[in-house]
Parts: sequence; C-alpha cells; structure tokens
Amino acid sequence: MSVEVRERNETGRRGIEIRPLELRDLSAIEEIERRSYPTPWSRSMFAGELTKPSSISLGAFDGDLLVGYVIVSRYVDAWHVMNIAVHPENRSRGVASALLERLLETTANDMRRGYTLEVRVSNERAIRLYERYGFKRRGVRRGYYTDNREDALIMWRDPVHRAAG
Repeated sequence: MSVEVRERNETGRRGIEIRPLELRDLSAIEEIERRSYPTPWSRSMFAGELTKPSSISLGAFDGDLLVGYVIVSRYVDAWHVMNIAVHPENRSRGVASALLERLLETTANDMRRGYTLEVRVSNERAIRLYERYGFKRRGVRRGYYTDNREDALIMWRDPVHRAAG
C-alpha cells in the first residue's frame, strides 16, 4: 500500500510516494543516513529493523529515488520512532511531514499505544515538526548522543482515541 503526497517545489508540481522500505533500499538508506547524522546507523541495524515483524519502515520516493525514511519499532505501550531522515537536497519540502502523516495513518487503529522519540535538544527544527504532530516534551536523557554527549529531549504523543460511530 502506498500514498501519493503532492507538494510544490521550485520546479513545479511533483509527487512523493510513501511505501514500505525493502532490503533492496539499504544502499540508498545508508547514503541518506551518512549525510544526516554524525553517528549513522550501520547497514545491519537497518536490515534488522526492515525484517523485524514488529517494525514499520516507510520510505518517501520521488520516482525510484529514495529521498527520506522513518523507522518505527512497536513496543508494549508505544510506537518508538527510532530513526527519521530526509536527504539534504529534499529538506523543507514536506517529506518528513508526509512520513509522519503516513505513520500516524498506518497506526491509527492501535488505540492503546502512544508514540515516543528522542531528538537532540539543539534540533529546534525537528522539535517544532514533532510538536506540530502532537508530540509533547516529556523529559531529557542526559548525554544521550555518543558523538558529543548532547542531551536528548524525550517526546511523547498520546494514542488517538477515535469516537465510535
């Protein structure tokens, strides 16, 4: 199952398709990861998440080109957003929003699990994005990031309870 997201950029209209990631996407995932994070995940970490039945791994594709992804693990009481990244050339074009929207749509019927994530306290742009999607600041993990011992902001979003109808 995939969803088309329409967005406008400087060259006009284009479509971004959100669909499940596959092992054949690993090289493209690694490229985006290396360009996005000072301490990137390994190929084997991604392969493990892509094959784990309790994970959701979604990619944002412009044609056949992967431009972003989100990796989420299911736990007893929460969906943990483990990793989200967008290729630097495709940032500020709604790709991360499209990925989060698709994640929330995909998990909408799971009314007992909330959502959690960690984000660098200095990453104000990402924090604002998460807050737009209902995440709240819930705590701090001191020295969480191994590259510079930066703190991580813990964010939480309650499950969505839909009215019976």
